[in-house]
Amino acid sequence: MLIGVPKEIKTHEYRVGLVPSSVRELVHHGHRVLVETEAGAGIGCGDEAYRAAGAEIVDSADEVFERAEMIVKVKEPQASEWPRLREGQILFTYLHLAAEKALTEGLMARGCVAIAYETVTDARGRLPLLAPMSEVAGRMSIQVGAHYLEKMQGGRGILLGGVPGVHAAKVVVLGGGVAGTNAIRVAMGMEAQCYVIDKALSRLYELDLQFGAMLNTIYSTVDAIETHVVDADLVVGAVLLPGHAAPKLITREMIAAMRPGSVFVDIAIDQGGCSETSRPTTHADPVYVTEGVIHYCVTNMPGAVPRTSTFALNNATLPFVLALADKGWKRAVLEDPHLADGLNVCLGKLVYEPVAQDLGLPYTPRERVVSR
Repeated sequence: MLIGVPKEIKTHEYRVGLVPSSVRELVHHGHRVLVETEAGAGIGCGDEAYRAAGAEIVDSADEVFERAEMIVKVKEPQASEWPRLREGQILFTYLHLAAEKALTEGLMARGCVAIAYETVTDARGRLPLLAPMSEVAGRMSIQVGAHYLEKMQGGRGILLGGVPGVHAAKVVVLGGGVAGTNAIRVAMGMEAQCYVIDKALSRLYELDLQFGAMLNTIYSTVDAIETHVVDADLVVGAVLLPGHAAPKLITREMIAAMRPGSVFVDIAIDQGGCSETSRPTTHADPVYVTEGVIHYCVTNMPGAVPRTSTFALNNATLPFVLALADKGWKRAVLEDPHLADGLNVCLGKLVYEPVAQDLGLPYTPRERVVSR
């Protein structure tokens, strides 16, 4: 198969779909790889590294999209990218369609086969291709929050861990999944006073066993969310409903009741955000202030640490890229129900029900489109 890797064009996005070692593995399996020039520059992998791995370097994204049978990216296609897709062409990347109706309709119109990293599952129902970036975003959320709590950044002027004789900052994490757990790890490592709110008692029990008595585990109710969010110095939104838009657990009234200069980091912004006050931002202009609270809602947080993020992502995606290349998309999804869960748009049909529900678009069961 001929696989294409365009350079990412989202604002301050430096990650790349395949690293040179992944290219070498694909070439070893008999495939050909096109890489747009300078696609890996942001992670310190120049064109020569890709050539040495067996890739063909091309001068433009147009050529990549025109020639490749499968496009491997990191972020969802931007407005100038999705019109380049064609019928039957495989797109393998993060999509987050529940918050992107125009993109969803565009992919349907192009007739491509769009497989989303974030809805691929594993045997335990987890999301193995979302997990690496959730780990990065969770850990970043605390260092970002600590930065914006500094007075010169407009924050309250609080050191997250305090010092002897001075109270540590209160950090509240909404959601105890992969992102939330990694946020907790860093917050506790910085000696903040840490709370996690989740609706699954089983998960709260696991977190209690993992982190011990220093972590305050709270069962999620409207009252609990309001009580702890209002009193927090730093709130991290790490809520996830796979495939669906994020629920708006934080109201504008809660944000308004927080102390001026407090910080809210919304990791869930890719899925629309978990606060009524959330709106997407970029690394070029990452924060805004609403109701006196600093909001950090960057939709590609891991793009700030692209080398770590890209290698972590490739470790997870490469087996699926190989399966798609070796078998073709139809055989690959028929033989692997977990990869099939990643299929969102297929040959003009929206085949992922949660996205159809959230966007109010017609849903076609996958089995009607993918038949043996």
